Amino acid sequence: MDPLSIFAAALATFVLGSLWYMAFADHWKVAARLPLNAEGDPQSGMSLKVFASSFVLLLIVATALQVLFLRTGVTSIVQGAATGAGVGLLFITPWIGINNLYAIRSPILTLINGGYATLACTLMGVILTLL
Repeated sequence: MDPLSIFAAALATFVLGSLWYMAFADHWKVAARLPLNAEGDPQSGMSLKVFASSFVLLLIVATALQVLFLRTGVTSIVQGAATGAGVGLLFITPWIGINNLYAIRSPILTLINGGYATLACTLMGVILTLL
């Protein structure tokens, strides 16, 4: 396993997440039913702890994806992108959907979060096979 490629994949998807959720912030806040302050931001705010925890979780996903690649012989960028997309679209997104169904959340939340998971895993797959 290559710790540098794992770190790079997690970092790239962290940046992607910031761009993704800035683009969908208004829809995401409504779909997630977050309590908002007077400025329209989540009352709890986004703390360093939330961002740091998110990055650690992305490191775990990148590590798991690299293990999957090593065990299944994924070596090319195309294979990495396709396998990453498959993991995001066919494993993570349905799980997000199940959680949102039971939490009685909008299907829009599943689309936003699942879309990010799919793009992030695709990007991870590219980076893990590129580096």
